[in-house]
Amino acid sequence: MLPRHARAIARLLERLPGVGERTAARYVLHLLGEPPALSEALGQALVELHAHVKPCVRCGNLAEVEDESLPPTCEVCADPRRDPALLCVVARVQDLSAIERSGAMRGRYFVLGKLVSPLEGIGPDDLPLEQLRERIREDGVREIIVATPPSVDGEATALLLARELGSLTEPSVKVSRIASGVPHGSDLEYADQVTLGRAIAGRR
Repeated sequence: MLPRHARAIARLLERLPGVGERTAARYVLHLLGEPPALSEALGQALVELHAHVKPCVRCGNLAEVEDESLPPTCEVCADPRRDPALLCVVARVQDLSAIERSGAMRGRYFVLGKLVSPLEGIGPDDLPLEQLRERIREDGVREIIVATPPSVDGEATALLLARELGSLTEPSVKVSRIASGVPHGSDLEYADQVTLGRAIAGRR
């Protein structure tokens, strides 16, 4: 049985996704078996995490804060090689990262941060649709790829976006949906790179 302070650390670790009681205890025991410098470095990095990593002001992706006087901008939005006319709308940063690993996306992103979910009390008004419309106008977007997960909430959000964006954008703006290939009910975060690449390439 872990001592009181070690148990307190383990309970904090259990709040992380995928970390259960036994895994948390194993992490604590591993740290206790290493030189104190590892725990000190980890603790300091966690203390500074929110100060150095913030949401990108343009898309919601994670951005490194180099200069606090400047708005945080992620690497994707700052990359001049990206096509600003192609915008991929995702639910979470994890989904953005998964699509980036596939290498199939040459445009930029917009992170919704949540999905329409009546059971959780999340409706259309809770989505950042106005910011999305502003991004579309500013960048002269010509195609919007809706890459929400193929779950009930993801499909409901995709239908909402198709309706809202279809009525508010110019006819020349195409709204497409990632193709099938990602299993229904799964998260994009756990899909393999080939499946995600084909889903992006075969969008409709």
